[in-house]
Amino acid sequence: MDVEKSQHDSAQAPPELHKGLNNRHIQLIALGGAIGSGLFMGSGKTIHLSGSSIILTYMVVGFFMFLMMRAIGELLLSNSSYNSFVDFTSEYLGARAGFFLGWSYWLCWVISCIGDVVVIGGYIQFWFPDLSLWIPAVCSLIFLVCVNFFSVKNFGEIEFWFAVIKVLAILVLIVVGFYMIFTGFTSPNGVEASLSHIVQQGTIFPNGAFGFIAGFQIAIFSFMGVELLGITAGETKDPEKNLPKAINSIPLRIMLFYILSLICIISITSWQFVSPEKSPFVEVFTLAGIHIAAALMNFVVLTSALSAVNSGIFSTSRMLFGLACQKDAPHVFEKLNHKKIPFSSLFFSGVGMLIGVLLLVIIPSVMQLYTLLSTLCAILILFVWGLMVCAYLSYRKKRPDLHQNSKYKMPAGIVLSYACLVFFGFALVALLFEEDTRVGMYIAPFWFIWLVIAFKYRDHIHAYFRKRFN
Repeated sequence: MDVEKSQHDSAQAPPELHKGLNNRHIQLIALGGAIGSGLFMGSGKTIHLSGSSIILTYMVVGFFMFLMMRAIGELLLSNSSYNSFVDFTSEYLGARAGFFLGWSYWLCWVISCIGDVVVIGGYIQFWFPDLSLWIPAVCSLIFLVCVNFFSVKNFGEIEFWFAVIKVLAILVLIVVGFYMIFTGFTSPNGVEASLSHIVQQGTIFPNGAFGFIAGFQIAIFSFMGVELLGITAGETKDPEKNLPKAINSIPLRIMLFYILSLICIISITSWQFVSPEKSPFVEVFTLAGIHIAAALMNFVVLTSALSAVNSGIFSTSRMLFGLACQKDAPHVFEKLNHKKIPFSSLFFSGVGMLIGVLLLVIIPSVMQLYTLLSTLCAILILFVWGLMVCAYLSYRKKRPDLHQNSKYKMPAGIVLSYACLVFFGFALVALLFEEDTRVGMYIAPFWFIWLVIAFKYRDHIHAYFRKRFN
């Protein structure tokens, strides 16, 4: 009898993912997530809007990202059975919240990947200006989807080396940038590199308070991916040790990679010469006349976009798998292959991204399409981040015993969680200040209307899929 019961329980237990990510993978995934493609591609537009106050923008956003990650870290480590943040959101805020969060996060990464493969086409045109944008976009997407089919270690290894390239490139930019500043390098347009460009008149808030506030959109999008650690929990070895270590390193990384690199860019080029249509990381070397370095930096920002797509492919497949395990997505997405990879979820997400690349036919402008997609991502990720912080507040109210016994408590958790929610609300309002970001605000409500309908009829949707795929 006991044997039969054990076999029955085993049959009912959800499939488990392979724990193939070790400490070095987790550290570099955290690092890669904290250095998004928005920094490389979108910071030109943000500098154009905000001037040197962009430095303050990234410091503010980075501060709240760290607080949010501390909340996520404490929640994930409070229960070893959590595979992702959907699990604790469903437990503390209810099934509807988990459904909304999971599907919104899935769509967020699908849109983000579409945006990133779009800019991949733009980066390739640096070397092949006559090449159609969709060709490198489609090829890179298909390649990364295929790589992720084999094992989670493949994802970890690729992300590890992509992150290494990003880190080395930014360090080189910082070293070369400060060398140019201290030697008084003068670019072909007559600008002498100097730290004074950061504080000179008209530079800090060149477009006033509205320009400063509007700059938060790309900054928010740049940090999308920092929460990716909350997806890797189910495939991480020794999460009690590795997750806190990765989260605690976020502030130093923000100061080193975001703040210092932006200081270098503005000091070398002066903000008025930074193009909103191009990557300032490439432009800084182009303006300086160092064309080989510009080509190398273009390669780096290309790998950054590939890294973001790789992360998106991983996270969408795992999120869809988690939703299926929670009965919030059709059961077909719960299936694993012999390598314990959710292959049906991976395939479905990849097809969704591939269809989205067709937007290049409708909107051929890389920056225009990138702005629209990054705005939609910013709206969705603010919603996701907000729900996770609300889940933390519910956890503190419902399970004070778990908080008391936690070895990784969020400092001043309740007060700072409310501060995070206020900031997320402010960032959402900031999207209304610019016409090109306002369009995303008009489109986003349709997604939430669809979620309400889908949640109401999810049992019927499940029954349909069971009938078709069983």
